Amino acid sequence: MEIRLLKYFWTVAEVGTVSGAAEVLHITQPTLSRQLQALADELDTPLFVREHNRLVLTKAGVFLKSRAAEILALTQQTEQEFIDQKHAAISGNLRIGCVEADNSDTMAEILEELVQDYPAVTFTVITGDGAQISEQLDKGLLDVAILIEPIDTAKYNTLRLPRAERWGILTSAQSLLARKREIHPADLQDVPLMLSHRPLVEAMLNEWAGTDAGQFRVVGRYNLNFNIQPLIERQIGSALSIQGVTQDIDSSKLKFVPLAPALTTHCVLTWRKERVVTPLVSEYLRRFQAAFAN
Repeated sequence: MEIRLLKYFWTVAEVGTVSGAAEVLHITQPTLSRQLQALADELDTPLFVREHNRLVLTKAGVFLKSRAAEILALTQQTEQEFIDQKHAAISGNLRIGCVEADNSDTMAEILEELVQDYPAVTFTVITGDGAQISEQLDKGLLDVAILIEPIDTAKYNTLRLPRAERWGILTSAQSLLARKREIHPADLQDVPLMLSHRPLVEAMLNEWAGTDAGQFRVVGRYNLNFNIQPLIERQIGSALSIQGVTQDIDSSKLKFVPLAPALTTHCVLTWRKERVVTPLVSEYLRRFQAAFAN
């Protein structure tokens, strides 16, 4: 005897009509009628008789309703106990590293849902450049991290986020580059540039431009955009950056100009391959994977 059938039977017994119970159960009336008949056939006894357009329980029906109420209550209690155990298991502090990127809002959205569902969960968010975040992830100081390509994924499990991050040049609003709609490789000849101190980023720029290493005039390295904005305003150099971290810049002082041909990469959720994750981390990863399953 299925729990589902007992629930259907109990609801009809409470409401008194198949049509009314069908509305409560959100199923069609013919479907509910077939299920009731199947239950009666299985027990080989009538459960209802019709009196004045209502269904009245037979003696067997009264007995079954009493037992159904007990079984359904026990089922609900058991399900709730498992939910409570799961909530108790998912607790603790989730340590997340995140680079400057437009996709960082995805991290916030999923984290918001997690702490709402599991009030015992706390979190620590560390912001930095890719090298800093990777180092802390490798040392076990972070559980998961959102990095931006290009990255070396040999040590990590990864989940690529779908929203692309477009690369361009962050330059002074007074510079010649600021007058352009797009920046081509030839536009960067002899232009003082500030690049990320990550070698993979410079290699990516060289590949985009079709040049060898050392062809650009690199005057400085940096890790976070915020620190170099005063230097860009003073036209000490222009910086290779992604559009997602330039949303709040003062457009009267700075301008982001995209590269052409377009250069785009993605943010990647990462966690160490060999490290056993806690139930909390596992739940966070599950929610990320579910969000981008399609």
